[in-house]
Amino acid sequence: MSAAPIRYPFGEAPEAGSVTEVAEGILWIRLPLPMALDHVNCYALRDDDGWTIVDTGLGTKKLRAAWEEVISTALAGAPVRRVVITHHHPDHVGLAGWFAREHGAELAMPRTAYLMTRMLQLDVQERYEPETLAFWRAAGMDREVYEKRAAERPFNFADVTHRLPIGYTRLREGDRIEMGGRTWLIRMGNGHAPEHATFWCEDEPLVLGGDQLLASISPNVGIHATEPEEDPLADWLEACTRLAAFARPDQLVLPGHKLPYTGLPARLEQLAENHHSALDRLTDHLREPRTAAECFPVLFKRRIGPAEYGLALVESMAHVMHLYRAGRATRRARDDGAWLWRAA
Repeated sequence: MSAAPIRYPFGEAPEAGSVTEVAEGILWIRLPLPMALDHVNCYALRDDDGWTIVDTGLGTKKLRAAWEEVISTALAGAPVRRVVITHHHPDHVGLAGWFAREHGAELAMPRTAYLMTRMLQLDVQERYEPETLAFWRAAGMDREVYEKRAAERPFNFADVTHRLPIGYTRLREGDRIEMGGRTWLIRMGNGHAPEHATFWCEDEPLVLGGDQLLASISPNVGIHATEPEEDPLADWLEACTRLAAFARPDQLVLPGHKLPYTGLPARLEQLAENHHSALDRLTDHLREPRTAAECFPVLFKRRIGPAEYGLALVESMAHVMHLYRAGRATRRARDDGAWLWRAA
């Protein structure tokens, strides 16, 4: 790799609920998450008349209280005028509705993120839909895991997100937005989430990367029951190539998880190469027919526990589907409904 190496200017993250100033008028706020990835990064940018918040954390009482503390201390009680959301996942959009409704903040986000959030908030289920169960079977989900999950109440998006307002401001590819006394160009990513907004500062070497531009972990790229024949990995790889044209080694990337970093060209190479290498290993593994669940060892090279099983399953499906859509694999249905994938 010829690009400048990845470096971490801030050796450690702020404590949960506290802040670190990463550039003049830009505060890094780390909030806790009740999952294996135990935190999310949010950012506050100081404007002339208050603050812009980028991403919010989950919509829980604990995080509302954390934000109220941050607002009264680090933000000096100044109003939150706007909340900007990078993508629709609940750890990023969870409190957007609360900021809009309780603080009167303008809500700005990509159209796809807004519509996905609104749809998922309305889709409350007490039992898993038959299509979801069929998708799990098609992926070859472990029988014990399948029976346990099928008996549980589904995770509902509405449980951890505040209802969005009816109106919002749309963020578009190529538009510019003023935040923190700076002008930012909006560039959309894909793959991890559709129409994922990233923000590239035109005044300083700064990038707000959300989950599209993480440093030390790869974002989950998965297929779900809602779009079982899609190829999100193709979208992810396209976005890595497209965004690399704008990346510079000196840009400080402010990501949605883990630490801020420099060396974005090298990181985008890594993010693409991680999947290309996984696809090559997978092709070799599929010399014999296998289900997506049977591909965990070669894709992840570590034991997958209960906490990561669901994310691993959808990512494994994304990889075998990518090979299939590229003509590098075939598939046939087993008697129990599981797809058996084989290298072409």
